[in-house]
Amino acid sequence: MEIVDKKSHWENIYTSKQLHEVSWYQSIPETSLEYVKQIDLPLNASIIDVGGGDSFLVDYLLVLGYTNITILDISSAAIERAKKRLGEKAERVTWIVSDILEFISGQQYDFWHDRAVFHFITKDEEILTYKKNLISQLSEDARVLIGTFSFNGPLKCSGIEIKQYSSETMKITLSPELKWISSQYVDHKTPFETTQNFVFCLFKKK
Repeated sequence: MEIVDKKSHWENIYTSKQLHEVSWYQSIPETSLEYVKQIDLPLNASIIDVGGGDSFLVDYLLVLGYTNITILDISSAAIERAKKRLGEKAERVTWIVSDILEFISGQQYDFWHDRAVFHFITKDEEILTYKKNLISQLSEDARVLIGTFSFNGPLKCSGIEIKQYSSETMKITLSPELKWISSQYVDHKTPFETTQNFVFCLFKKK
């Protein structure tokens, strides 16, 4: 899927479906929050949520007192929904509309969070581009958390074919620049009462 087609696809999703009508919806991003607490990020840590769209992670990060949050999504409609939900709090967040494969900022991030974007990147050259962009924008000793469909997860999401991973294949894909710290497999129950199995992997920049 070309970049323009991807953007059109996701804009259509977020303008035609309500918050509870997408499979990735979760009212409390429990696994991601557990990792945030585990790595004990300082409140002024530079955090980016890749594909954050209208995810509720930003809501909880703000409640916890984090002050340097960036939300990136290819869909402007998703970001506008999140801004509307947050109201005045949205002014405390940096919002970026971009395809992750084109995203290069001047900022170095202490925590890179990606739940359910990485598995949409299926071509080898695009995976390398993601990895290059990721590594170049990490601060020293940065942490990276990626949640992606496991080999027990779906083969498609939102009508798009995805790439499945295990803890081991994630280690291989992101080595040697990132050091694997831990992994866990998590069942996500969708609003449609189906189950999607994710593998969450935590890494540290070497």
